[in-house]
Amino acid sequence: MSGNDDKRRHFIISGSITSAPYISPRRGGESKSLPLRNRKEHGRELLRQLKDLEPSFNEAREAQKNVGMKDDIGFYVEFESFTDIELAFQSLAREKSGIELLNVRHSSEKEKSFATVLVPDGKLNILEKLVYAYLDSEKDSITKDNTTKPRNSALLNTISQIRSATLEALWTDSLEEFPDKDDEEFWWEVWLPKDKKSEEKVVYFKKLAIELGFKVAKGAVSFPERSIVMVYGSAKRMKVSLKTLNMIAELRRAKETAEFFDNLIPSEQREWVDDLLRRTKYSLESETVPYICLLDSGVNTGHPFLAPAISKKDLHTIDPNFGSNDQNGHGTAMAGLAIAGDLTPWLSSQTNLNIIHRLESVKLLSDSGANGSDSINHGYLTVEAVSRPEITAPDRSRVFSMTITARDNRDQGRPSAWSSTVDRLAIDADNDFETPRLFILSAGNITDSQAWTRYPSSNSKDSIHDPAQAWNALTVGAATEKDYITESDTQDYTPIAPKGGLSPFSTTSKTWHPHWPLKPDVVFEGGNVAADTLGAAWMPSLCLLTANFEPQERLLTTANATSAATALASRMAAQLMAEYPHLWPESIRALIVHSARWTTAMHKTFLPKGLKSNKSDYLQLVRHCGFGMPNLNRAMWSYNNSLTLINQESIQPYKKCRKNGTSMNEMNIHHLPWPLEELEALGETEIKMRITLSYFIEPSPSARGITSRYRYESHGLRFDVKRPYESEQDFRNRINSHSDDENSDSNSSKGNDNNWIIGPNNRHRGSIHSDIWVGSAAELASRGMVGICPTMGWWRTRNKFGRYVKKVRYTLVVSLETPETNIDLYSLIANKITNTATISV
Repeated sequence: MSGNDDKRRHFIISGSITSAPYISPRRGGESKSLPLRNRKEHGRELLRQLKDLEPSFNEAREAQKNVGMKDDIGFYVEFESFTDIELAFQSLAREKSGIELLNVRHSSEKEKSFATVLVPDGKLNILEKLVYAYLDSEKDSITKDNTTKPRNSALLNTISQIRSATLEALWTDSLEEFPDKDDEEFWWEVWLPKDKKSEEKVVYFKKLAIELGFKVAKGAVSFPERSIVMVYGSAKRMKVSLKTLNMIAELRRAKETAEFFDNLIPSEQREWVDDLLRRTKYSLESETVPYICLLDSGVNTGHPFLAPAISKKDLHTIDPNFGSNDQNGHGTAMAGLAIAGDLTPWLSSQTNLNIIHRLESVKLLSDSGANGSDSINHGYLTVEAVSRPEITAPDRSRVFSMTITARDNRDQGRPSAWSSTVDRLAIDADNDFETPRLFILSAGNITDSQAWTRYPSSNSKDSIHDPAQAWNALTVGAATEKDYITESDTQDYTPIAPKGGLSPFSTTSKTWHPHWPLKPDVVFEGGNVAADTLGAAWMPSLCLLTANFEPQERLLTTANATSAATALASRMAAQLMAEYPHLWPESIRALIVHSARWTTAMHKTFLPKGLKSNKSDYLQLVRHCGFGMPNLNRAMWSYNNSLTLINQESIQPYKKCRKNGTSMNEMNIHHLPWPLEELEALGETEIKMRITLSYFIEPSPSARGITSRYRYESHGLRFDVKRPYESEQDFRNRINSHSDDENSDSNSSKGNDNNWIIGPNNRHRGSIHSDIWVGSAAELASRGMVGICPTMGWWRTRNKFGRYVKKVRYTLVVSLETPETNIDLYSLIANKITNTATISV
């Protein structure tokens, strides 16, 4: 990257794509063959188990009629697989008959899978008919190898047990969280199936739950296939009530909010802040600038450094009883970092500070650091918090910064009610995706001082906290450059993390299922921890300096961990939004990720093989450190030898086809404006091409399979790049079955494209994908084409919702980095773009 005097605005281009019909290529894969069953014995045993359900059916029917239910009477049934066999659970759903698949669970300990379905009154015979057809040899089909196959064998040969469902059958949370005592009372997340009468059913469920002795929280969170309400009561009461509360799909334990860090150290004298104020220029309330909306514990505007950056009318609260002021210090500390970053360098220099954004605050926490009885209802409260500033100032450009996380990490990457709410708010699902929002979330912290001494293995074991697994959010972990201890009498202490290393506070996604997103997305400065022979502790010199919430006593205090890192990330986002006001939230997220780089310390810690590291090693690096530490100059500016192209486009992933089905619809081909001759002239000069693809998905959370038709994401997008010596038609053929032509003379490249650092098998997880290609300039010269293709999502597989007609937005960011040369690549590309596309710089 060249010096700052060379900086130029990025290229924002449109009109450089062509669209084509798309069919995803068929890919082979091994599928586990089902063992043969003795048809008669197995079928008769399943019939017996179904017949044994009738007494429980009758009992449930009477219980439901006794509370006044006339319609929607039904019964829970649980199916268990054979050992080491996956249930064909999708075949259990019989939606036309009203039989709904509620959840799917897996037990690694038992090596079995379980599914729970709701069977309406009078529909048990539907399941029995499946078994009778299985037993009837006249209904067998003939396979390709000329053998007979019993009807429904793909489903029934996986089932070992059918039984009346218990409380455990509806429990989709971590098994460690399941109540071990019947008299234990706590808040339950109750996930209700959704249909055309969902609002009426939520009201009815709440009424019925209250009559059964539960306490019910206000509000509900809504998703396409689930509504979530909170009820308080004992496990015993829930067990007894299951025969009556027949509309539950899943049960989980609601979470408590995290404790905030104490502000221990009063800092410098008022003169320092007064001096900084004389050098600081603030954006005025009358100006059109971006806002950082802090969802936290409130902000105290009496602080002289914060007062010019936030108006009293921009102080909100979700509960008038909370007030809007900050009583525990966390929100005010985050405000100081969000407005100016770490104050230490500003106070210790005479540099002028120009603040080009402003602040908003929504008090999401009571003064005790928790929401009392409402602390369990995070999703609903987050919706309420977001609505406050948007009602007051609907036309503002803002980024939502939230540093509140759950205390535990039991989700292990699985979507929760809270994280799914964040995803739904980000894509603006309630308003037909009209105004997407940018959310920046803290990854959550390791607070156990004993765990810090086991760095970095403790980071690997402590999973990112809810709601930071949200797909559409920018999730921020913590790294640190702070390794200099200045406190007296600390000669026996040494910093735990090396300079540039992952912070001891930071959680990771190392333990997540491979399908879940790569998190954190990036890491920012979050401070360090010191240790001696007795243990570990954090110190002010290893923290960031910020505003104190009690300015009448002291103006400055310290902050650290992923909360501080998130505030810094939010500041960068606001700075980018100020410079490029027409960029989408998806684009700002992409630029931050795209600008990130791994430090030398990160490489040494997580890539011990050095140059021999493979793509699996890099995957683990990302799951610990995200894509590295972002750089504002790199995110904001291009240079002669390091330039960035931003493409904001849309695509319709799916379409309706005959017989009420759906199929893939189209792909986009981006034609990159490569200066072919100049790149070829650079020959073997090493060059880096980085590509980042960012989009938002509509969530559909339920425990019914990770990659099934009930999948979480509405759609997926993937990128691929034309390979050297591959013609445009060969490239299209390789990524698109629709272009397959048996008469074409194809010389398409085969095998893997090994120049990618992370690789296509690893990078396409979540809704932001980034990778780096490293090779010669001559090779890159012929790679000026990027394909964007859709993959499966619930918009296609759940076509009853009609989402297959929707278009989706995406941002594609492409950059080149070359060594210092006499060739001005920026100007060359600018000339090519003006001839082929619309350009904005």
